[in-house]
Amino acid sequence: MADELIDILTPKGLLSGCTKLKSEAHLKGLWHASAQIWLYTPQGDILIQKRTPNKDTYPNLWDISVAGHLSAGDTPRNAAVREIKEEIGINLNIKDLHHLKTIKNSKKPNERITDNEFNHLYICCTPIVIEKLKLQASEVADVKLISIKEFKKELKKNYFKFVPHGMDYYLYITDSITSALSVNKKTNSF
Repeated sequence: MADELIDILTPKGLLSGCTKLKSEAHLKGLWHASAQIWLYTPQGDILIQKRTPNKDTYPNLWDISVAGHLSAGDTPRNAAVREIKEEIGINLNIKDLHHLKTIKNSKKPNERITDNEFNHLYICCTPIVIEKLKLQASEVADVKLISIKEFKKELKKNYFKFVPHGMDYYLYITDSITSALSVNKKTNSF
């Protein structure tokens, strides 16, 4: 996992004018930003990824389709498109991303890391062929498509296998995808 320069934010999510290495931001609990992208198919399957065993946070757990920090000077949408390409090899256009909201989130995944982030949440409907994905070996151990119904069942039964974003978070995402699928079916905009 390469260290990178990231913009440091104020506790209100504004640019502070400082940049630091991601490792320093995590060590000191400095506020910064990430993009979290949930990819789903027109059939309603969600792509989830399993984090590699060497990740410094939540190794070997199932997680968001794609996520990553905003590099210094980056915009959330540009970071999202870059991370999708880097982690799973899909080229998407910025306009394909649907921004849901930005949430303020503070986690302490281990004794060395305080992860204070503003998470920019996106969803995107796109055809996905697992066999054609190019996984970034340092980040992604595995990927799979799972129906919304099965995803909710797995979360209830085996929550410990997933990054602990919280059930409210996961339900917000699945409800948002379900709503988007419903709108897309009505407007036939797949």
